[in-house]
Amino acid sequence: MKSVVTGVAGFVGSSIADALLKEGHDVVGIDCFVDYYPREMKARNLEGALANPKFTFLEENLLRVDLSKLLDGAEWIFHQAAQAGVRASWGDTFQIYTDNNITATQRLLEFVKQGPAQKTVKKLVYASSSSVYGSAETLPTTEQTIPNPVSPYGVSKLAAEYLMRLYATEFGVPTASLRYFTVYGPRQRPDMAFRRLITSTFVGEPFVLFGDGEQSRDFTFINDIVEGNLAAARASTSELVFNLGGGDRVTMNHVISKLEEILGKKIAIDRRPRAHGDARHTGADTSLARKHLGFAPKTSLEDGLRAEVEWVRSSLS
Repeated sequence: MKSVVTGVAGFVGSSIADALLKEGHDVVGIDCFVDYYPREMKARNLEGALANPKFTFLEENLLRVDLSKLLDGAEWIFHQAAQAGVRASWGDTFQIYTDNNITATQRLLEFVKQGPAQKTVKKLVYASSSSVYGSAETLPTTEQTIPNPVSPYGVSKLAAEYLMRLYATEFGVPTASLRYFTVYGPRQRPDMAFRRLITSTFVGEPFVLFGDGEQSRDFTFINDIVEGNLAAARASTSELVFNLGGGDRVTMNHVISKLEEILGKKIAIDRRPRAHGDARHTGADTSLARKHLGFAPKTSLEDGLRAEVEWVRSSLS
C-alpha cells in the first residue's frame, strides 16, 4: 500500500507515518513547516521516518505543490495538514486558516475528483476536530449534533469537513472525517495544555491556566488516534464522519492533581481569564466509530500522562 500523509512533520501526522512504515507501507509525506511552533521540534518528529527507505519527504506547500507528483499511485491519503490553534485564529491571522485549512483541502479534493488519483485513491481520511461542536449542549456529543463552533479555527475545520462530505456525495470521492477530541501524548504541540503543564513544571515556571480549571475535555491518547485513522482508511462503511475520543472526560483541575501525583510535586498555577474561543466542555459519543471502525481506545489517562511526562523529560535533557 502507498500512502500520503499531509502535515507529516506534525504531532499526529508523524505518528501516523511511523505506524504505516512499521506495517511496511510506502509513505510519502509533505509538510511546509508553517511557523506556528519551532521547526526543530517538527524535524525531530521525522527522524525515525527519514531513516526508513520506504519514506519519501517533500518540503512543499499543498497550495502550490504538483499534486500529480505527490499523489502518484497513492491509495490512502491522511490529510493532517492544517493551521492549528483556537486562540490564534482571531483577527488578521484568519487568512492563514482559510488558506491552509480550507483552500488547500479543496485543492486536494478537486485533484482526487478528476485527476489520475481518482482511479487509485481508496480513502481520503481528514483530520477534523471536536472544535466544530463548540460548547455542545449534549454530552457525550454524537455526530448528529448540529455543529456550533465558537472559534474561527473551528469554523475553518468545519468548512473543510463539509467539503469532504460534498465531494463524497457529489463525485464519489471516498472520504472519512475524524473529529479528534483533545489529542495528547509524545510529540504533542508545545502550545497544548498538557505539554505546557509538564514542561513548565520541569523548568520551574508557573503553568498559565485559562479559566477556572473546571472546563472539561475528552482526552485521547495519540496511539488511539493513529489506530482510528488506520481503521478509517480500511473501512468500507458509507458513514462519513466519526468522533474519536478517549473516553476520559475530566476537568483540567483533575489533570493537574493527577500530574502532581505522577511528578511528586506541587504545580504552580498562574490563573488567567477564559480565552475567547475555548469551549467549556467536550465529550465524544464514539458509538459510530466503535460500530463501523472497531474503534476502542486502549490507553487510560494516567498511562497516557505518564508516557507524555517521560517524553517531555527526555526531550528536555
